[in-house]
Amino acid sequence: MGYTGTVEVGGKAEVRELDGLTITKVAVGPYDNNAYLLRCTATGEQLLIDAANEGPRLLELIGDAPLARIVTTHRHQDHWMALAELVEATGAPVVAHPFDAEALPVPVAEPAEHGSTVQVGEASLDVIHLRGHTPGSIALLYAGDDRPHLFTGDSLFPGGVGNTWGDEGRFKQLLTDVTERVFDPLPDTTWFYPGHGKDSTLGRERPSIPEWWNRGW
Repeated sequence: MGYTGTVEVGGKAEVRELDGLTITKVAVGPYDNNAYLLRCTATGEQLLIDAANEGPRLLELIGDAPLARIVTTHRHQDHWMALAELVEATGAPVVAHPFDAEALPVPVAEPAEHGSTVQVGEASLDVIHLRGHTPGSIALLYAGDDRPHLFTGDSLFPGGVGNTWGDEGRFKQLLTDVTERVFDPLPDTTWFYPGHGKDSTLGRERPSIPEWWNRGW
């Protein structure tokens, strides 16, 4: 059976082989967060997106291969509860946007600004700053496959953008950024991987953007 993107806490990881990159998706408790381990197929170097929780499980997933860095998509605690543990165990530097860096439990060694890149072996990930869910939320884009692959944290999910807690200004900022920085430049084939729950594609979600604007969340 091929990759589905459906994982559950305590269940098996899902593995997807791309051109140049292997993606391993796992769900960790107690908040059903997704963590993503990316491995460069040319060098074996790895990168972890969101050390959310269950540190021993994530360390087992990483194994003996080198962990180049840990990316934290945003400041909310459910996305970094195992971060200090993994940094201590692996020595990997932490990557995050400067606007969210001070909220993390360990120093950010590599600030990730909009338009910058993050390396894992020979693979490059483009940083997309999506303001609104938090000031420093980021997404990571891998364009080295036959379709783009986007890791969206809590800024974009199947069915809408991330929570802005009824704040009209934050909602407008987030949906504007998601529209202008994600939907406008990227094709419908783009597969995206959120911080919780199932994956989707931009083509599946694009027709609903007017509905999202109208409902205000």
